[in-house]
Amino acid sequence: MATQTLHPAQQKLLDLLAKHVDEPLTIRELQESIDASSTSVVVHHMIQLEKKGYLKKNPNDPRDYTVLDGPEKQVAYLNMYGLAQCGPSGSFLDGTPVDKIPISTRLLTFPSSEGFLVKAKGDSMTPKINEGDVVIAQKSTIAVNGNMVVCVNSGEALIKKIQKEGNNIILSSLNPQYDPFMAAKDFRIEGIVKGVVSNLV
Repeated sequence: MATQTLHPAQQKLLDLLAKHVDEPLTIRELQESIDASSTSVVVHHMIQLEKKGYLKKNPNDPRDYTVLDGPEKQVAYLNMYGLAQCGPSGSFLDGTPVDKIPISTRLLTFPSSEGFLVKAKGDSMTPKINEGDVVIAQKSTIAVNGNMVVCVNSGEALIKKIQKEGNNIILSSLNPQYDPFMAAKDFRIEGIVKGVVSNLV
């Protein structure tokens, strides 16, 4: 992860962030670890790491971040899939994307190589996701309670909120007109919803 473009304090900070990604340190702990004069110095260096493309942070959760091996390009072309495209077996992400869409990597809180897009259909996830919106997702086969996921269920690709109750998985919509239902045997998660862009295409 060494690079010649980073200030020594930024390199040390980056190494610490990578080491503690599963149990993130607080800003105060980071300050003490790199012997910074104040927490504002740590924040400044983290902002610089973001600008230089070595760190991606979730703006809604400062302890949710991804350390990158190197700077990403400013624009990434992500595959976009249609929710109707889902075969009886395998991942619908294995199929041919309907398009490739340029996305600013600054919109992503994860490496662009893990991203894909889905064009939403129907109104089951309104008001957050509407018909025709483009959903930004991060490839993943696991999720935690409350996550919105792109998934396959009964041979159909869906966007749903997930809730685990014992051995059962409940899939629910945001639109109260639709009742929650039990996940089918073929249920699998394809990705976690990370963002929604309206009228992108």
